[in-house]
Amino acid sequence: MTTASSTRPSYREVTDVNGRVYRVGESARELLGGPRLLMVLLPWVAMMAISVAEYAFGSAEEVLSSAHHWSSTDTFWVLGVWTVFQAGVAFPTGRLRERGILTARGATLTGAVLAGLGFFALSYAPNVALAILGFGVLGGTGAGMVYSTCVNIVGKWYPERRGGKTGFVNGGFAYGSVPMIFVFTYSFHTGNYRAVLDWVGVYVLVLVAICGWFLKDPPKNWWPEEVDPLQYSKAANDKALSKNPPAVRQYEPMDAIRTGMLPLMWFCLVLASGVSIFGISFQVPFAKEIGFGPLVVASSMGIMSIINGTGRGVTGWVSDRLGRKQTLILVVAIEGLSQFGVLWAGDIRSEPLFLFFAFISGFGSGAFFPMFASLVPDYFGENNNAQNYGLVYSSKLVGGLAGSGLGATVVAAWGYSGAYILAGCLGLASAALALLLRQPGRPAARHVQVGSLQASSETASA
Repeated sequence: MTTASSTRPSYREVTDVNGRVYRVGESARELLGGPRLLMVLLPWVAMMAISVAEYAFGSAEEVLSSAHHWSSTDTFWVLGVWTVFQAGVAFPTGRLRERGILTARGATLTGAVLAGLGFFALSYAPNVALAILGFGVLGGTGAGMVYSTCVNIVGKWYPERRGGKTGFVNGGFAYGSVPMIFVFTYSFHTGNYRAVLDWVGVYVLVLVAICGWFLKDPPKNWWPEEVDPLQYSKAANDKALSKNPPAVRQYEPMDAIRTGMLPLMWFCLVLASGVSIFGISFQVPFAKEIGFGPLVVASSMGIMSIINGTGRGVTGWVSDRLGRKQTLILVVAIEGLSQFGVLWAGDIRSEPLFLFFAFISGFGSGAFFPMFASLVPDYFGENNNAQNYGLVYSSKLVGGLAGSGLGATVVAAWGYSGAYILAGCLGLASAALALLLRQPGRPAARHVQVGSLQASSETASA
């Protein structure tokens, strides 16, 4: 027997005057079997697990070079290739997800296995070429699949207030590495490096796999039932939507490229991520060359990672109130200026100032990542966010090579002074370019009277 409740539509589709469709009426609990907060907490834990590969690598560099008889440049090229694949896999992973070929769970579980294998390869590789293949290619691919899935799934479940949530999840990618920074600084040596790396590989694989098992994307066009998407400009108590209005329509990747805004974001992120990777890779070696003690060396990177991560959450929250573009410009400018501060503190051999500017550098060098992760769906919509953000984030493969591999070459040629000055200038250039960003179609949409927006057809769910 069919009851009235079973025939009642569980959602309705609301269309605005621009033709954008919002699917409303379904609660997150109906779709997930639990609160949508799960799609914040689980990605956050997975991001903390994979952060070890990037943010703790600088602390392990000296032992890895000694154990494998690699040069410092060889070791940092291993990280550089890891960064290339970690960033480069974001778009193909997103494309497979948006086409329904790969689920969020499938992407994360595959990434967990590959990321774990990367550490085993780093432990047992007989030469730098195999280390690059195992850790750089396989490990980077796995970490990228996890990263891209975890970052953009949050924006899909929180389309009305994505800044703070995305920043919180993104922050796990930095401060999750802090315990391992101290392990690699104090308890990692040529006599135990294989055992430590094996345990790290198991830790990453198991933790990411457990979190990934429960990840699930919402339906296309989904919007939380408690928020009216057509009345955002009248929501005086909701500054997140008034400062960061929804995208005018859902943009396919090629459409997003044609607006000119996606390529501009890409180039801004090339510069900003290059400076960030440079700081992650060379702050510890710079501190050691200056002659600072191991506590300051480890603390400078630990502080940088903690502030890098917490700064992402804070700026995400601020961007919900101040505006995404304005916050992005601010944090990238801070990133650029802080490079001059780190160099100055090192030149005068001041440990307190070095730690202080490590604090500032850590804040600026990570806070821009959630800004781009939130700007992409703000500008181009949620339906193709995995692909669109994958395109923007792919710029990190260029920035990673510049910041790590090319950075090592610059340090060798110009010294740390020349390298830090160049990094500071590139950070400020990224801030200047960000001034040109604008939401596609929004100027014309300002003249649309919100009251004229109207609901369209109601559709029964399958």
